[in-house]
Amino acid sequence: MHNPLIASLFEELAALLEIQGANAFRVRAYRNAARTLESLSESAADIVATAGRSLTELDGIGQDLADKIKMIVETGALPQLEELRAQVPAGVVQMLRISGLGPKKVATLFHELGLTTLVDLKAACESGRVAELKGFGKKTAQSILDGIAHVEEAGSRVLISIARSAAEAIVSDLAQVAGVSQVSIAGSCRRRQETCGDLDILAIAEDSSLPMDRLERHPLVEKVLARGETKQRVRLRGGIELDLRVVPVESYGAAMQYFTGSKEHNIVIRRRAQERGLKLNEYGLFRGDEYVAGRTEAEVYAAVGLPFIPPELRENRGEIELAEAGSLPQLIELADIQGDLHMHTTATDGAATILEMAEAAKARGLKYIAITDHSKRVTMANGLDATRLRQHWRDIDKVRGQISGIEILCGIECDILEDATMDLDDEVLSEADWVIAVLHYGLKQPREQIMQRLLNAIRNPHVDAIGHPSGRLIGSRPSADIDYTTFLNAAAEHGVMLEINSCPSRLDLDDIQAAAAKSRGIPIVIDTDSHSVNGFDVLTYGVDQARRAGLTKHDVANALSWAEFSRRLKSR
Repeated sequence: MHNPLIASLFEELAALLEIQGANAFRVRAYRNAARTLESLSESAADIVATAGRSLTELDGIGQDLADKIKMIVETGALPQLEELRAQVPAGVVQMLRISGLGPKKVATLFHELGLTTLVDLKAACESGRVAELKGFGKKTAQSILDGIAHVEEAGSRVLISIARSAAEAIVSDLAQVAGVSQVSIAGSCRRRQETCGDLDILAIAEDSSLPMDRLERHPLVEKVLARGETKQRVRLRGGIELDLRVVPVESYGAAMQYFTGSKEHNIVIRRRAQERGLKLNEYGLFRGDEYVAGRTEAEVYAAVGLPFIPPELRENRGEIELAEAGSLPQLIELADIQGDLHMHTTATDGAATILEMAEAAKARGLKYIAITDHSKRVTMANGLDATRLRQHWRDIDKVRGQISGIEILCGIECDILEDATMDLDDEVLSEADWVIAVLHYGLKQPREQIMQRLLNAIRNPHVDAIGHPSGRLIGSRPSADIDYTTFLNAAAEHGVMLEINSCPSRLDLDDIQAAAAKSRGIPIVIDTDSHSVNGFDVLTYGVDQARRAGLTKHDVANALSWAEFSRRLKSR
């Protein structure tokens, strides 16, 4: 059980308790426990398994919470959570995915109007019943309707971080089974899509029943939905379904290629096989009844006249043509990243000090960072006004003298206000080493206003980058209405960098727009937006997004050495 999975269970528990009107201190305790687990640099499961250690050593974790974490680690479930899930309909929990609907408002909808599904909620908004509730009104009702449409469009897909964490935990477990010589993730999770609708795992085993028995007993598995001789389908406790397929060694590569997808990519590969008188399926590549290839994916691609194509590129967006021409990009790797230019400290809403963040970044091999706490508009995060920001930068200067081996930039995450001005004046911004401008509020403004805001920020001589440009939260908040052609052209003209925010709920820029930015020569920065020392762990998701966009290390500004990056900043 990985820390993010355990944390997500505590977050769900807190939300369900709040919906039921539980004691606020109790709710807060579970939320604090979730944050502790998310920022924990070691595995909670390892602490449980280590003699002489206790989870109560962790900040904010008492014996009751420690017992619950231990139960989750050992069984994959928490009886209290199961009871609450039975008491609160799944449709009510789904309402929490609607942007702007927190547990308190959902509780009002549930208890006062008796709404239990998104269908009920939509009807109540349209009839005016929601608008009549205290604290809601017509504007909120319309916002809920917009949010319902977005949630319905997103469906039951889960973030890549949750899907990948679950899949990797199960793969690790199945790899220990006697007779299992190989086991791997396939499907959209392997292609590192932003969300996954289900999971696919392939294995080679001497006896297929053994890994299936092991999967059935796995703590993450809630129910076995189907089981045959070579295929098993289960539902995980988070709701996502997983298929395990046990294949012969001679079919493993063909099966990996087939089940990794995408469908559009595979159609082209199968057509290329047919043009060569071959038949390709999940069992292998055949000429008539004669087996030609299939042990490895490289064999399959070679047989249709192509080099191996990285899974992240398999979307039929030009990767076939690049492969034919021998021009596939050398995709960026996690190890290529030298700096992180977006993070927060206790000066605003972060959980660690400047020094702690710098030490954590250095421990991960980073050579430079920018401390970018919030500007004053973000009042809920204790955003910084000019006076506090300048003091904050003086504090950063002091830390620079306390740590060696890593460079620290005095930065700011500055809001682009609804009136298209910057949250801090140019005199202050001119003193910063690094300015990342963002949209946090007014994301539903018409395109004309959104574009005016973004273009004004791009034209500001003190802005170095635009962070999480669309403002979206995957599955819960749609992006701002952006004219990307105009936006990207302006960024290219003014030499402003664009961010891929690695937070799994953002991954913004998306892969399509990041590829479009690359085509215009716009430098990309891949940042974590860390709010804790463990926040750096999400960098892998940002790199995955960049790989899906076809980016190499030469397309990413913070893959430069410190000397090269600092020269680029000075040239601006």
